[in-house]
Amino acid sequence: QVQLVESGGGSVQAGGSLRLSCVASGNTYSQKYMAWFRQAPGKEREGVATIGSAGSKKYADSVKGRFTISQDNAKKTLYLQMDSLKPEDTAMYYCAAGRTSYIVTSLNTRHYDYWGQGTQVTVSS
Repeated sequence: QVQLVESGGGSVQAGGSLRLSCVASGNTYSQKYMAWFRQAPGKEREGVATIGSAGSKKYADSVKGRFTISQDNAKKTLYLQMDSLKPEDTAMYYCAAGRTSYIVTSLNTRHYDYWGQGTQVTVSS
């Protein structure tokens, strides 16, 4: 089992920045890739950014050039730096970890085995 705890959410004005963190604990050796997802009220959960164990990264088109995913393996922490925030970025943000051996990175919710409880991000215009 892997436990994930997110932090760093909050309320900001459009154009502002936030940095989300996700600390992993438990059997973290089973993790092969991680990601940030978000879910706005009434919408499906969508992948935002993903990172593989070797550092490969992938982003949703809607956040390319504005968000940066990174990880500190020593601290077992995943980060999401969010710059130039827009009102449409408002959502609950979730950290997720996957263990499927043949997957390098993924923005598909079905490929993830462990989820955090989420942290709210609200961007006002």
